[in-house]
Amino acid sequence: MTGPSRSDLSPSLSKAEGLGFFELDPAYLHLNHGSYGAVPRAVRLAQDRIRGEIERNPTKFYGDDLPPAMRRMAGAAAKRFGGRGEDWVFCENATAAVSAVLSALDLKPGDEILTTSHAYGAVLKAMSLIAARRKSVLKVAPLPAILESEDEVVEGIAGAIGPRVRLLVVDHITSATAAIFPVRRIAALARSAGIPILVDGAHAPGQIALDVPALGVDWYTGNAHKWLFAPRGCGLLWTTPVRQEVTRPAVLSHGTDEGYVAAFDWVGTRDPSAWLCFESAGQTHDDFGGADLMARNRQLAALAANELSAALDARTAAPAAMRAAMTTLVLEDRPVTEETAAAIRRTLSDNHRVMVPVHGFGGKLCFRISAQLYNRLDDYRKFAQISAPLFRP
Repeated sequence: MTGPSRSDLSPSLSKAEGLGFFELDPAYLHLNHGSYGAVPRAVRLAQDRIRGEIERNPTKFYGDDLPPAMRRMAGAAAKRFGGRGEDWVFCENATAAVSAVLSALDLKPGDEILTTSHAYGAVLKAMSLIAARRKSVLKVAPLPAILESEDEVVEGIAGAIGPRVRLLVVDHITSATAAIFPVRRIAALARSAGIPILVDGAHAPGQIALDVPALGVDWYTGNAHKWLFAPRGCGLLWTTPVRQEVTRPAVLSHGTDEGYVAAFDWVGTRDPSAWLCFESAGQTHDDFGGADLMARNRQLAALAANELSAALDARTAAPAAMRAAMTTLVLEDRPVTEETAAAIRRTLSDNHRVMVPVHGFGGKLCFRISAQLYNRLDDYRKFAQISAPLFRP
């Protein structure tokens, strides 16, 4: 497959050329790559081929072909994101990986799980339920809705660390505010306090460069089906060797007593084609520019944020140094309920064919834009014109 040339990676590449690699409906303005990704046609065809191979001989595929294929994909993950193949396993998504780690914790009554107010909603619910079941406590470090610096994040977490914290869970790139957290600094803080750390990197693979072992964390999970172009259902989990003995998937099957890798590689009969497309998705990301694509998307998101801030009198939820290919903008003079935000989102989708997340955070109306190969600066200018009447108080 041949992707766009380096010169094509500029925001001036025509919209039709960018969309041509995907199967997105051109009648819509797609500004939400971050939530669900978009699978390039080449990767979708690769998944179709794998599914065809499964159906030709399911018994042989699951019994003989799948185990080494899973390990090849794990090796590809290690090559791309660092570490050893045996430290990487696949799961459906980052939420499933977080649930696996939480389930492995030996929490006692009164112990604490620490996270931040910017944590993903589903992960917050999982932590809350696990804590309740173990008669433990979910402790949330409050951070400003609009961040000014990395120091605010580090200091906010440091101020919440106490003697009963048994796990720290932080995002690498937050969902609601699209802020890149200084994970390496946070991990060093956790290590100094003797606290294991789990990083929810759902949005990181393919959006920013990653060397996971170098971060100094205990667990790291990410989704390849967002910014790395894998089919949906391709999540990954990296576990440092000293934590692998206790780490098991939330679904326990035949490999449970055979160790970390065996437990995750076989969790019952299911469609593994998304996992087996990891290498194809990564190659497609490289064909589209790899590091150049990530830089291009970051540049476009920054340009779009600047224009939208001015046009809609909004503030970015994080400074440019803490953002990549997504930006959340906050309308500070617009208090909001989740019902109001959902109504605006549906109006944009149903009446104007604009796909963009609209939500409340910190009591204010927010929206989040993404920048991907198929986006151009004019997309955000059009969005500003359409949304201005909806976002006014």
